Amino acid sequence: MNIKKIIEAEFDSALTLLHDLCLIPAPSGKEEKRAEYCLEFFKGLGLEDAYIDESKNAVCFLGPKDGDIVLFMAHTDTVFPDEAPLPYSEDEKNIYCPGVGDDTACLAIMMSCIKYMVQNGITPKRRLMFVANSCEEGLGNLKGCRQIFKDYGDKIVRMYTFDGMCDAVVNKSVGSHRYKVTIKTEGGHSFNHFGNRNAIAVLTEIIGKIYTIEVPKVKGSKTTYNVGTVEGGTSVNTIAQEASALVEYRSDNVTCLSEMEKKFSSIFDNAREKCKELIVERVGERPCMDGVDEAVLSEMTENVVSVQKKYGDVEVAVNSGSTDCNIPHSLGIPAICVGVYMGGGMHTREEWLEKDSIKTGLCIALELILDEG
Repeated sequence: MNIKKIIEAEFDSALTLLHDLCLIPAPSGKEEKRAEYCLEFFKGLGLEDAYIDESKNAVCFLGPKDGDIVLFMAHTDTVFPDEAPLPYSEDEKNIYCPGVGDDTACLAIMMSCIKYMVQNGITPKRRLMFVANSCEEGLGNLKGCRQIFKDYGDKIVRMYTFDGMCDAVVNKSVGSHRYKVTIKTEGGHSFNHFGNRNAIAVLTEIIGKIYTIEVPKVKGSKTTYNVGTVEGGTSVNTIAQEASALVEYRSDNVTCLSEMEKKFSSIFDNAREKCKELIVERVGERPCMDGVDEAVLSEMTENVVSVQKKYGDVEVAVNSGSTDCNIPHSLGIPAICVGVYMGGGMHTREEWLEKDSIKTGLCIALELILDEG
């Protein structure tokens, strides 16, 4: 089978699909319009068992009606909060749109592969599950992927998620804990009540302590922390009654993640006596890899890298990362995050994509799907 020749015939329709998806807003938690579009696409191909689940995942199957499942995913949400269509433009070489690559191109590529297989009567011998999943980004907290493994986890034997550029693979999961920390104090007038506790001052002290943490060091792993946002106060002449911050720590080692939890908890506990109230709310949790068969994961990684090199003519970096793979990895299920496009500006409003890289991505995705099917 000459996949490159097949893809030439699918290229224009894939670009049209990408254009249509880009114009459907899909902030995390509000992906229903993209999910509905994907469901209509699946139903239009005659896939009668396609549906949208309670977490706004659009799901379809190819192959046998039962048996073990190989799962393929691409997420529908973008990092942008916009609920109106994002600006889209293109020239002969590139497409420009926030979210065009991450992860809209990957979704369009997966959907195009499904279309090709159905329209050409290719029936997999294994049960293949395809999911346009929700809530991969940020505080979406992998809700869509969690739902799939809640519903089908005892049947899924391996997973591929299409996400990122075709010169990269993620095969090791970075876990994270994310918190909203809120400080409350008496506050008051900056002159009349001078000396009252200031929520901003207490929060600043907590942040300073976080940035003195010595991260645990385990060979072959990486651990980090970050303060992402800070807000609070009322006016320049008001002693702040309330202030809050979003903070996180990450690690690709489960023991290190546990150590960081203890260090953060100690900082929070020590600050309680310095304020009227301290509220720590865990707003996100992504698990680490635990118990995955290393031999199977290595075989999958080697195959993905060889396919990416075959069609992309690129050097491929194998990395740790925080992706939908975190969920299967935490359950001991082998999973790979596969990049299938080239571009730049990911997670910025200047994001762009090379049109011709869609051909490369279609080749990579289709070969992996056919190999597993």
